[in-house]
Amino acid sequence: MSPTASSTLAPLRRGEPTAVATRDAYGRALARIGETMPQVVVFDADLSGSTKTGVFAKKFPERFFNMGVAEANMIGHAAGMALMGKTAFASSFAVFATGKAWEQVRQAVCVPNLDVKICATHAGLTVGEDGTSHQMLEDIALMRVLPNMTVVVPADGVETEKAIEAVARRRGPCYVRLSRAKTPVVFDESYAFEIGRAARLRDGDDLTIAACGVEVTHALAAADLLEKDGVHARVLDVATVKPIDAEALGACAEETGAVLTVEEHQAAAGLGGAVAEVLAERCPVPVRRLGVFDRFGQTGTAEELLEAYRLTAPWIAKAARDLLERKGRR
Repeated sequence: MSPTASSTLAPLRRGEPTAVATRDAYGRALARIGETMPQVVVFDADLSGSTKTGVFAKKFPERFFNMGVAEANMIGHAAGMALMGKTAFASSFAVFATGKAWEQVRQAVCVPNLDVKICATHAGLTVGEDGTSHQMLEDIALMRVLPNMTVVVPADGVETEKAIEAVARRRGPCYVRLSRAKTPVVFDESYAFEIGRAARLRDGDDLTIAACGVEVTHALAAADLLEKDGVHARVLDVATVKPIDAEALGACAEETGAVLTVEEHQAAAGLGGAVAEVLAERCPVPVRRLGVFDRFGQTGTAEELLEAYRLTAPWIAKAARDLLERKGRR
């Protein structure tokens, strides 16, 4: 049983709520890492102001490379630097970093298992007004299917900074999914992130809500709503989608008897798919996946889109109640 996810609650932030975009946390972490890891180099595809790699560029201009609107070339150059012993970070919007450059990620990074970290911002529905063309809802699926690739989807600014430090020290390809919009800070600064370990945020024995990224805060809010009805929901932050914490998920399934997954991504082949794969083999229980079901995004504010695609706390709570009915019938 995982001591982090199955027996110990992660330290959550107390006091007045604050919101941080995970892309901002990425920029801070990258600049800090650059001070202690001289082998780190950073590439961007002409979006350094938006991806926040510009913070690193100002401190270490000789280790920063703007490749222009040429994501495939960016990945190829990052792979070349990795062959020279560098730890290469490559950033763009998620739709470009994982979509336009997928072949290069596969052939140049994953096949030779190189030390390239693809940190993509502006993922998911919360890109908002940029609309369908920029709301990347398939990136977790595209990245987790690749051999040798680690996939991390941090929940907030605190987890992002700790995750970036962790992937910088982890050899091999990594994909980190980051948001455009500011989201509430969930974790206390004392939180210890570990690749491959889920974090248990709330106790409960009626069902487990497993979430990643910006949906973690909505999962916690849904658990509060359920508590008012006498339903005790366990909440799990599955920030590492690959390698996923199968031990923790199996323990949660066994102890609560039902698992609801929530993600700002296509319901197919993302976090929900990964969890369902684990539980089908390890501990089959009723599972329901919340996400985007075979649709593209659309223009709107982040809040409007999460509501439209039923990814806010009231919808999560409703899905949890429906899942409990299935659990009862079973």
